Amino acid sequence: MKTKTIKVKQILASLVLLVALLVATGCTLPGTTASSAALGPSSVAIPTSPSPPAVTAPTPINPSPVIIDSKMASPFPDFVSVIANVRPSVVAITTKITGFSRFGGAFTQEGAGSGWIIDREGVIVTNNHVVEGANSITITLEDGRTFPAETVHTDPVADLAVIKIDAHDLPSLRIGDSSKLNVGEQVVAIGNSLGMGISATEGIVSAVGVSLSVSPGETLCGLIQTDAAINPGNSGGPLVDLQGEVVGINSVKVAQVGVEGMGYAISIKEAIPIIDQLITNGYVITPISGGKLLYS
Repeated sequence: MKTKTIKVKQILASLVLLVALLVATGCTLPGTTASSAALGPSSVAIPTSPSPPAVTAPTPINPSPVIIDSKMASPFPDFVSVIANVRPSVVAITTKITGFSRFGGAFTQEGAGSGWIIDREGVIVTNNHVVEGANSITITLEDGRTFPAETVHTDPVADLAVIKIDAHDLPSLRIGDSSKLNVGEQVVAIGNSLGMGISATEGIVSAVGVSLSVSPGETLCGLIQTDAAINPGNSGGPLVDLQGEVVGINSVKVAQVGVEGMGYAISIKEAIPIIDQLITNGYVITPISGGKLLYS
């Protein structure tokens, strides 16, 4: 009996020791639950993986949508529209001049120039030197129709001329304000270059208010200098701004070796008072004498 008691005590002691070991190692017996409070201060906490940091979506630089207005002005010049609108009002001028050789024989010399329609009832502006001395003048419109000049009024001093043809409902050009031109503004020269039909060149205003001697005793004033190509046949054609308005009349270029991009147009501000007199009176009243000079 005593031996059995000793064995029971040994078994109980073993169980107590086992429970103590399980508690020390943080384990639990089957069917039991251990809490952190029950484990006591000597318990070992099981490490857990840290939670990943929250990812914040980046803030857009411009959260508002960009709306493109189709009517917004383009940063690039629209030369296509300018030329398309102006071209129907530009005409080709063909002249015939009778000359004589040193042996007395007669010959006919043809010339080519340009002009532009200022009045829809067949009034055309050009340079005097385009039609000067011509025996016949023929006007060719953009649509291919040709008309002989009915009347011609000129002012050799200003190098301007007005031609009337028997045509109606023609597309005329708008007059601009050349006094507001600035150096660097883009312009387009349109005309019958080399007598090969109407073509266009573009450039900038290189200078304004230029005076240029074009022949002995003849000086043109208030000219617009441009690097837009002005070739023989361009004379009399319009120099227009990007609104398609006439700001000058192409007249002169410097043609010599080593010189490029120096063309000149009579400013429309200088030309309009003379053009008005040629249309209204057929002559120009000079400011000095108050008399009239008739050129036809």
